[in-house]
This record gives sequence, structure tokens and C-alpha cells, in this order.
Amino acid sequence: MLREKNTALGNRNKIATKPDSMLSSVGKYTSQAFLIIRERNNNMKKSVNLNNKTILVTGSPGFIGANLVTRLLQTLASGTVVSLDNMNDYYEVSLKEWRLEQINTVAVKSPVKHVFIKGSIGDKTLVDQLFQQYHFDIVVNLAAQAGVRYSIDHPDVYIESNIIGFYNLLEACRHNPVEHLVYASSSSVYGGNKKVPFSTDDKVDNPVSLYAATKKSDELLAHAYSKLYNIPSTGLRFFTVYGPAGRPDMFYYNATKRLAAGQKIQIFNYGDMKRDFTYIDDIVEGIIRVMQGAPEKANGSDGLPIPPYAVYNIGGGQPENLLDYISILQEELVHAGVLPADYDFEGHRELVGMQAGDVPLTYADSEALERDYGFTPKIGIREGLRAFAEWYKNYYGT
Repeated sequence: MLREKNTALGNRNKIATKPDSMLSSVGKYTSQAFLIIRERNNNMKKSVNLNNKTILVTGSPGFIGANLVTRLLQTLASGTVVSLDNMNDYYEVSLKEWRLEQINTVAVKSPVKHVFIKGSIGDKTLVDQLFQQYHFDIVVNLAAQAGVRYSIDHPDVYIESNIIGFYNLLEACRHNPVEHLVYASSSSVYGGNKKVPFSTDDKVDNPVSLYAATKKSDELLAHAYSKLYNIPSTGLRFFTVYGPAGRPDMFYYNATKRLAAGQKIQIFNYGDMKRDFTYIDDIVEGIIRVMQGAPEKANGSDGLPIPPYAVYNIGGGQPENLLDYISILQEELVHAGVLPADYDFEGHRELVGMQAGDVPLTYADSEALERDYGFTPKIGIREGLRAFAEWYKNYYGT
């Protein structure tokens, strides 16, 4: 039986070491459970109290969705959280089932009701039924077909989930008004942008992958629906999210599995890459703060809505060299006992060229997030990778 982690919003000071822990509670936050949104630089925000609300989180029990739902169940005093996911086999379903088991364990002791529904946001009939049944106050769309490289060989699933699925949610919000729609975008929209750090004010009209194109399309669709139907919406461009119980297709996770099996890992662009890695607790903290501050509704001089629309980066703003990241990962895998102390790392590295659809650098400018919500990701890669390595050791028993 999985045990509940007793962590609360604003009290997250210990690294999780229990075998059954998913959230790793790395770093310290000082935010109150329900922050008061401040008006700065004319960026109007309406404060949204999450208590006693019905919240839809799509993409749970996916990686980010599962951590978000768990946190909501641990910190809210009332309300209902509905998880929606199709549990596809893009990666091992057993990991999603494990995350769902953790959610259910936390839900048993939570004053918040949790409902899991297996289904796809691409199913318009299902989406409409859920909105009519639950009358959602807040929607957080994290459901998406992820992965830059996978989109090259499997384009259909990206259109179904990332375009049609998001359209279905927008239509549902149009006919069943919500206080706030928060949705996942991606740092991939910046493509090969040479200007750093990446700002939400930058032009992002030249995607280098279908995945990136679908995420930019989501932002455009959200803007149109915000303008036409006065739907408060906020997009979040995530930068390389990692942590315990993450996505096995992500580099750090896949590399760990290969190293543990005695296989070589491929390091792309001959290691000349930098990534703005963002630990999962920072991502969840950012989402929860944004959920509580919706773009304010207002009309222009023509009497029509000024789009209550915003987009933010969530990234640490400290890009790490890929080779340094790998070295720290290897050190923490040894520290956790996943790999032996005398492991031949150099013998298991293979430097290869760049992959199609990939970019050499990601670098977030999160100034707007700090300005409007008082938050900047803080958790360093050694802390985060240590938590992942300990979780991996406990989960796989290697």
C-alpha cells in the first residue's frame, strides 16, 4: 500500500526517500495556500480561490498531471478534482497506474473528492458530457501527445490530441463558462531561436517539429476563443521537466535505464547542447499559482472583449550543459546505488550528431512569471537528480 506524503503548499522542505513517494519535495516555498494576486504593470489578474471548486485536470495520471492532482488533494480544504486520461501506451502503462494508485491513496484522506475518468479529450461527446455533468470552474489541460522525435513518425496522434482535443476543450469552455483555463504549451515553440533567453514576446512562427507546431497552434486557438467568447486562458511554456516517476522517454530517464542495463547512451550534437531543466515541484508550484490568478475580463473601446489571455514561461533560467547534466546524473545514480562505484561511464557514452526536430539550446526568461505571480523556479539539478535517482532505486529495485 502506498503511503501519503504529508507535504503542504508552502512547506516542502525534505527530499522524498520513501519507496512509495512520487512527489519529492525538493526546495522551499513560502507562498500561502491561496495567494493574493497583485496588479502590476497593468497586467490585470482576478484572484481565483481554488477551494470549493470543481477542477478538471486532463492528462492525469500523466507525469505533471499526477503531481498536480496529488498536490491539490493534499492542500485544498474542499471541492472536487476530476482526472481525465486515456492511459495510452506511449510509454509503459504500469507507471501511469502506479501514479494513479498514489493519487487514490492520497484521496482517501483528503477532504477533496477525486474522480478518475478514463477517456480522451479527442472524444468530443465525452468532453461535452463531463462539462455538463460537473460544471467545471477551472480547467487545467495537460493532456497532449508529447515528444519531439515521436511526432516525426506518428503525426496523426498529435493532431488528434493536441489540436482536436484542445479544440474540444475550448468549445466546452465556450458553452460552459469557466473561471480559468490553464493549458500546457512548450518551450519547443521557440524552435531554433538565436535570441536568449527565450521570451514570450519573441516571434515563434518557425517551428522545427510537428509537436512544436501543435503547441503554438494551441496558443493561437486559445487567443481566438478568449477574444471571441471572453474565456480567461493562460498558456504555460514548460522547459524540460524532470523528476521522480517522470516520462521514460525523457533523456535522463531513458539514459538511466540504459546505463542500468549495461547499454550505451547516445549524446546528441556531440554533447554541445544546453537545456533549461525544470524540476517537477517547480512546475507544479508555478501551475498552482497561475491557476489562482486569471486574466481579468475587460472590454475595449469598441465594446468587445479584450482577450483575457496570457502566456508564461516556466523554466529555471539557468541552462545546463548536457555533458555536465549527464555527469551529475551518473554521480547521483552511483550515490543511490543504481550503478556501482566503479561503473565505466566513458565506455558507455556515444557522441552522435543532431537529431531532426531537436534544438541545441533552451533558455527561459521567467521574469513575467516572477512579476505577476511572485515565483521563479529554484530547484537545482543536483537536488532534482538525486531525488530521481533515489526514486528510481526504490521503484525498480536495481
